[in-house]
Amino acid sequence: MAQNPIIPPSPDGDEYAKAHEANAAEIFTREDPFALFGEWLDAAKAKEPNDPNAMALATADRDGLPDVRMVLLKDFDPTGFVFYTNTQSAKGQQLDDNAKAALCFHWKSLRRQVRIRGLVSRVSDEEADAYFHSRHRDSRIGAWASKQSRPLESRFALEKQVAKYAAKFGLGAVPRPEHWTGYRITPIHLEFWRDRPFRLHDRMVFDRKSTDLPWTVTRLYP
Repeated sequence: MAQNPIIPPSPDGDEYAKAHEANAAEIFTREDPFALFGEWLDAAKAKEPNDPNAMALATADRDGLPDVRMVLLKDFDPTGFVFYTNTQSAKGQQLDDNAKAALCFHWKSLRRQVRIRGLVSRVSDEEADAYFHSRHRDSRIGAWASKQSRPLESRFALEKQVAKYAAKFGLGAVPRPEHWTGYRITPIHLEFWRDRPFRLHDRMVFDRKSTDLPWTVTRLYP
């Protein structure tokens, strides 16, 4: 069978080791997972060509069927990782049914990955308002116009909705819709992964049974 040209062969030998020299130093130097994440995110901002804050968000519906999509991290601190969306979207409904989620950051340029699992809650109205009003005006109008995740008969129908709300708000303020807010994933599990030669990767896990307990830190075999 012919080799798939889309998938290059795995590098090995001296060439592979040389390509990973930048990952030779010890990097798990933080006892606080949020501080370590902040360092990695800063490194990604300097290296990733597009959206270093992009993350895969995994949820499950009321039947337990998983779902995943890319969203953008908008804030993080020791209380959790925040993104914003339409609460009537598929992910919003799934989070209402099952307030648990997982995240995955993959920074190809750094050969690093962070996986997060945790409990989900909505941000306060004050937080949601502050972020909503920091967005471009067209994005704020789009939040009103889009019935996210529901059937759309044509692109023209969406453009009509955009025009409708643009006319409605005119040059005045665009308030935040009640169906648009932020979600915070408060982690109980974080895994930091770094690529190393010959699949002998580095893995460090921060884990706790509940959000009010201290972290336990464990290295894992690759």
